[in-house]
Amino acid sequence: MPVELIYLLALLVTIVVVFIVMKRPIYEAMFIGYGVMIVVLGRYDKFIEFLVKPATNTLFYAIVAFLSLAFIFGKTNVVNAIIDFVLSIVGRLSGGAGYVSLVSSTFMAALSGTGPGNVAATGVFTIPAMIRTKFPRALAATVEMSASSLGPMIPPSGTILLAFGVLDALEPGKYPLSSFWIAVWVIGIYFILQRLITLFLFCKYYKVEPVPKEELPDFKETIKKGWKALLVPVIIFLPLYLDFKFGSTFFTARLGEEGAKAFSSSVILFTPGVAALYSLFISRDSIEGGLSFSGMLNLFKDGIRQITPVAATVYFAYSISYLYGEANVGASLGEYVQSFHMSKMQLAIFIPLLTTFLGMILPGSSQIAIFGAGIVGTLTAVGVNPIIAAAMLPAITGALEGMTPPLALAMYAAMGIAESNIKETSKLAYIWVLAHLTVAILILMGLLPVFFI
Repeated sequence: MPVELIYLLALLVTIVVVFIVMKRPIYEAMFIGYGVMIVVLGRYDKFIEFLVKPATNTLFYAIVAFLSLAFIFGKTNVVNAIIDFVLSIVGRLSGGAGYVSLVSSTFMAALSGTGPGNVAATGVFTIPAMIRTKFPRALAATVEMSASSLGPMIPPSGTILLAFGVLDALEPGKYPLSSFWIAVWVIGIYFILQRLITLFLFCKYYKVEPVPKEELPDFKETIKKGWKALLVPVIIFLPLYLDFKFGSTFFTARLGEEGAKAFSSSVILFTPGVAALYSLFISRDSIEGGLSFSGMLNLFKDGIRQITPVAATVYFAYSISYLYGEANVGASLGEYVQSFHMSKMQLAIFIPLLTTFLGMILPGSSQIAIFGAGIVGTLTAVGVNPIIAAAMLPAITGALEGMTPPLALAMYAAMGIAESNIKETSKLAYIWVLAHLTVAILILMGLLPVFFI
């Protein structure tokens, strides 16, 4: 057994004891894990350096920006307008409330990058709507769970930036963020289709009914009242698309190669800020105190408690990743796995199963930060395209962490709202997980092509 694997086990044991046994917050577990790793590796001289280094990482600030944007959405009427819009389109379908949950929760979770948090934010609307249309409570809970769990792998989730950071660290400057972004979107569409098909089959099996006509919002009225909110997705995705489409031509010709790279990096930072300001402006009449100083202070006072724990978890995960990078842990583990001489097909099965297990202990962002380089390096060595290998990281880590029993935080959050039985809910959750893993394996094997790369 390589010593690097012992380091991994020491970290996992520390996190299990602190997070599960002592029931302390995950960010405390990550910080204590960092301290334990400093001692185990004997790198006391690096304690301060790697504790401060994440504060210089642009991707970390982008993650916090999107977390803040998601919080603003939750405090304004933007998400309600989007849900009404989707409901007016698909509500007449059998199981329409489930499709509303899938679309709206995926959109919201993509902004926050968190499955369990999004279940709590949008599940209070979507789960009761599903139950009212004859969804079994366990099914209503797992539909919301699976939809919200898509968030970490759908742009513009901050988790995507972690995965790109891994790719950029392995191949510095070789792949533009916009190209990676599009690849992740293509992969995300496969998983959205998988959930649509799974939901359709469940609706047929349980004979789920459409949303009652009296509860359906009028399409024209929804557009009339909520058109301002419907512009938010455009504000978020248009700059990213323009960078992808014209980054190597239009912007390079006018800004130069270095200027174009700087513009590409800054897009991901100013986009959530613009979207947040726009959301606050169009919702100013529904915010207590409006856009005044006191109104904004009261609004973001709760945001600190919601955003800070997630940001701290990511921050300390970065510290651990820098420490592990110094100790060459990721690369060594990759070489250890390679020593088994697994084929591409075997690794395409083994790695998603491994990250599913790790997701019962570690958040997806932590898995990417700590083991991303080893995973991407191992997959690349057997012929997987580096962009695909990195783009799949959020799908096999963060997307699975909240929906895999027994430690499925998104499932438990949904169960609390649906008041469903844990036995039945867990059974359905495993079906969603199995379907997700099947798609992940097919993509890594190359049987589901990823276009535009």
